[in-house]
Amino acid sequence: MLIMNFWAGSTKRHNIRYLRTPRIIAADQQPILTAAVSLRDMIEMTTSGSGSGLPLLVQRSIARQIQLGVPIGKGRFGEVWQGRWRGEQVAVKIFSSREERSWFREAEIYQTVMLRHDNILGFIAADNKDNGTWTQLWLITDYHENGSLFDFLNRSTVDTNGMIRIALSIATGLAHLHMEIVGTQGKPAIAHRDLKSKNILVKSNGTCAIGDLGLAVRYDTSMDTVDIPLNHRVGTKRYMAPEVLEETINMNHFDSFKRGDIYALGLILWEVTRRCYVDNIHEEYQLPYYDSVPSDPTIDEMRKVVCLEMKRPPIPQRWNAYPCLQTMSKLMQECWYHTASARLTALRIKKTLATLGAMQSHNININI
Repeated sequence: MLIMNFWAGSTKRHNIRYLRTPRIIAADQQPILTAAVSLRDMIEMTTSGSGSGLPLLVQRSIARQIQLGVPIGKGRFGEVWQGRWRGEQVAVKIFSSREERSWFREAEIYQTVMLRHDNILGFIAADNKDNGTWTQLWLITDYHENGSLFDFLNRSTVDTNGMIRIALSIATGLAHLHMEIVGTQGKPAIAHRDLKSKNILVKSNGTCAIGDLGLAVRYDTSMDTVDIPLNHRVGTKRYMAPEVLEETINMNHFDSFKRGDIYALGLILWEVTRRCYVDNIHEEYQLPYYDSVPSDPTIDEMRKVVCLEMKRPPIPQRWNAYPCLQTMSKLMQECWYHTASARLTALRIKKTLATLGAMQSHNININI
């Protein structure tokens, strides 16, 4: 009987300890955060293919263990910093408390089921950090040392293969955003609404990842409604489609937003193609409409150039002498048609660029 009583008491104490542990354990002591586990491993383990992001407690644990390094970017929402988590480099986008809606919206979109993709910026965590004086809102993503496509094109040129690799990866990422995946682990169709070279990151392998999803909209098939964010930000004026500038866009029709993305993609293809060198010739980097509007144009200035004068970025005559550049120029022109319904789809652009890439590789092999 003494032995039985001792065993029962011991079991009871053990059960109490067990029940008290993980449910109320501090976030930075979560068992998944073992020293041997990398961020990549952790994301693979916890998303289980759904791509909907890490559990909230794990996100907070990561955020509170990050050491900030140097600032690497600045925008209207706040700043982007290089950071470190257990020796791994991450990017930390810090929003001010005034931009809470933008922070919440972007974190929400990034955690959409099945969104994770090689050509979409990898989301890691979101958390709010109180430094004693004010609250900072953190959004933590993969870090890419090449920076944005805007920065990359400013300092580098590319060969035809590099140009196609960049263009195809952007089109592939956009096609994944635009695509609806039906099923229990489905993904809604998403439109970006602020696509530009500054919101695209260049990876170490020369491909790109689309970031900055704070203005993105989702399409709810069951309700046939567009989920539009309630924040005061608008897209970048220089990249706004004619129907956005003229305020004739149908906000209830989801395809309208996708077509706006395609217009912006056409401008980005123009930026990339200018930096492609063939026979050691290339153009200097410029933003779209650099020759028609000032550095920070107003809506009226952009409307005058794009809608009234029907101007588009100039296509250099020399591009017509090279089949690869000629195909790219035709593609971008089919993206920026004034009539939105006439523009190509992201999937069509992806397939055309994939075919162009295969032909280019074949030509290289023949020459070798």
